[in-house]
Amino acid sequence: SLDERHWRSGLSEAIKVAIIKDGELLHEIEKNKDALIDRDIEAMKSVIQKSAELHLLHITQCGDPFERLNARPLDFGHWAAHKLEPMTNYSLSHGDAVAIGLAIDLRCSVHLGLLDTSIANRVISLLQHLGFPTNHPELHNPDLLDGIEEFRQHLGGQLTLLMLQGIENPIDIHQLDDAIVRQAIEELM
Repeated sequence: SLDERHWRSGLSEAIKVAIIKDGELLHEIEKNKDALIDRDIEAMKSVIQKSAELHLLHITQCGDPFERLNARPLDFGHWAAHKLEPMTNYSLSHGDAVAIGLAIDLRCSVHLGLLDTSIANRVISLLQHLGFPTNHPELHNPDLLDGIEEFRQHLGGQLTLLMLQGIENPIDIHQLDDAIVRQAIEELM
């Protein structure tokens, strides 16, 4: 019963949590991508249930629901998403902004020498197949990079961004060179 905008937001969050915490869920999403596009109830129920369980498990066992600690693995791709939404006057949905943020952070992970290009391409191709944008004209706006500093402030002054070394293999970094972000963006445009 969700409208398309909210459905897409949930699906992009499911892809994000699968990348970080559950390669089997990512494989399930890949395997059922056409059924998910068609909003097949059984395919949707399975992805929603597993995604919700992973989010709950993270918060109850290793997460920080009040965001008092530095590491926030469920924010992968979100520094850019949270900046893009207001930059587009919220015409870009949260789900679409997260998809773009995931693509940026996947490419940044590659340029940091952490992630194999084939993994980034695999996830970005999945996002595109599911109809998510992986670029936007606002990516050329220099204000986007302010999102990193705003994220640092949100974390209490110390930047901690999650990048990937592989599926289910995240790593925290504490600085991200603007040149790497620009290079990642150029590849997505």
